[in-house]
Amino acid sequence: MKIAVFPGSFDPITTGHVDLVQRALPLFDRIIVAVGVNTTKKYLFSLEQRLEWLRQVFAKEDKIEVDYFEKLTAHYCQRIGARYLLRGLRNAADFDYEKTISQLNHIVGGGIETVFLISQPEFSHISSTIVREIIVGGGDATPFIPKEINIGPV
Repeated sequence: MKIAVFPGSFDPITTGHVDLVQRALPLFDRIIVAVGVNTTKKYLFSLEQRLEWLRQVFAKEDKIEVDYFEKLTAHYCQRIGARYLLRGLRNAADFDYEKTISQLNHIVGGGIETVFLISQPEFSHISSTIVREIIVGGGDATPFIPKEINIGPV
């Protein structure tokens, strides 16, 4: 069984994330969208809220599961039997960063492979960081988040 993990903070999930997962569905038997918890990082939204949003967004897709993990992504993959990591690339800077991380995950994760999908042009400018800035600044983030998500005022 081909199991992929799509890790991220998803603070919040964006339309770019959703597009990437939907495009990857034909490649894998199961995709686990997993929130990585970093205790040293400050999040805008709680873990519970982010998990609930992910469940809402992917509720109709049987091949997608939602989970969370702490510590190393590669160790999480080993624990659940996933042999693939799914990552999106928006630009050359993403590639340089993700290439290094994928090489380290391959070593630490006992041969785990990272599969990269290039963002579609209409999503390449969207990141959770930018969406958070829009939200905190009082702007309208609805063009950048899935329709299932209602963020409201922060």
